[in-house]
Amino acid sequence: MVGCDLDFDNKNYELAQATATNVAGTQEPIYGPSAIQSVAKQAETTPYTEVQPDHLKWLAMESTCVETQTFYLMADSGHIGMAQAIYSNVAGIRTTCQFNTKIFYPPSNPKPPLWSTDTLDNPDFSPDHLSFYADACAVTPNETVTAYTVKSATNPASIVNLTVSRTAPGFQAGANGTTHFGTDPHNPWGSMRHVFWPRCRVEGSIITKDDGAIDFQGRGVFIHALQGMKPHHAAAKWTFADFQGPTFSAVMMQFTTPPSYGSTVVTVGGIVREGEIVCAGAAGNTAVLMDAKEDPETEWPEPGAAKFSWSGKTKGGQSVSAELVTGLSQRLDRVDVMANVPGFVKTLVGGVVGTKPYIYQYSPPQIPQLKLKIGDNDEHVEEGILFCEATFIS
Repeated sequence: MVGCDLDFDNKNYELAQATATNVAGTQEPIYGPSAIQSVAKQAETTPYTEVQPDHLKWLAMESTCVETQTFYLMADSGHIGMAQAIYSNVAGIRTTCQFNTKIFYPPSNPKPPLWSTDTLDNPDFSPDHLSFYADACAVTPNETVTAYTVKSATNPASIVNLTVSRTAPGFQAGANGTTHFGTDPHNPWGSMRHVFWPRCRVEGSIITKDDGAIDFQGRGVFIHALQGMKPHHAAAKWTFADFQGPTFSAVMMQFTTPPSYGSTVVTVGGIVREGEIVCAGAAGNTAVLMDAKEDPETEWPEPGAAKFSWSGKTKGGQSVSAELVTGLSQRLDRVDVMANVPGFVKTLVGGVVGTKPYIYQYSPPQIPQLKLKIGDNDEHVEEGILFCEATFIS
């Protein structure tokens, strides 16, 4: 009985420590890899689950979290863009919502990226929590939840009117797409979840002051993500890849935890084509950044190349393997995260020595190739567009 009481007290002490660091912004103790329950464990028995409407509901937690719906856009014109709604909360003390847009211009029109970010007034959700609203902003699905309309007039520099329609099934890794954090698996104190629509048709435009309406007809990716804890407590670095080809789309999201959780690597990825998931899950996927050189301005190891590998099985049990190797010699942008968020949001990662988040963004001008093999004889080499990010936090 004494041993049980001690174990109970230790768990409560650890939970109290985690809660305190979520509020104060301090570094976490070293819990070790046993304090993370990776979604890869779920994926051993259930590689992935096809996305249903309920999976896309905003949770809008009343505790510390950052929840996002992000639409990555690859226009036929060569423009690359992003539209993003963000809900963030610190310890239930205060909530803020943002709407962000970004436009990268094609090589034929070399100019700096257009970035707009605005705090939203009067944010709210529909009763079913599938739609997000605020003054001059709405992110809403259609009745069948197979397409989203994204509209925003919150910033005159980029007025958004887009429709993003799923053309292949969406997926989440494992049974629920979630990695949990905490020493008691039955009472976790944090979480990380991603839901993907990897292949979408994009229609509509973003109206800018200088260039007028930019037509974003093309392809895209939609990702609903939830970090149910402070972002810098969940991940020390991220790597993201979005490949869109004429036939196939491939997506990968990898994060590495801080040492407090054993520097554990979690990699979720999938490959789809029109109307079909080829493979998806959290096992056998890798993202490797190569040829790194220290960026003298940030002291982060900026990658010069990357290798993304996918592995899995089709629904019919055929083995699937794919690889994409590319140079990253020319970045699209380097984002100083702390310089681009409101003061309140900075409290989510503020106060920790060594926390200086930067995002390196790339779309290689040399056309990348996805090399894919399905079963013994079905091989494909497909050229397409790649957008990728390397994020360093701590």
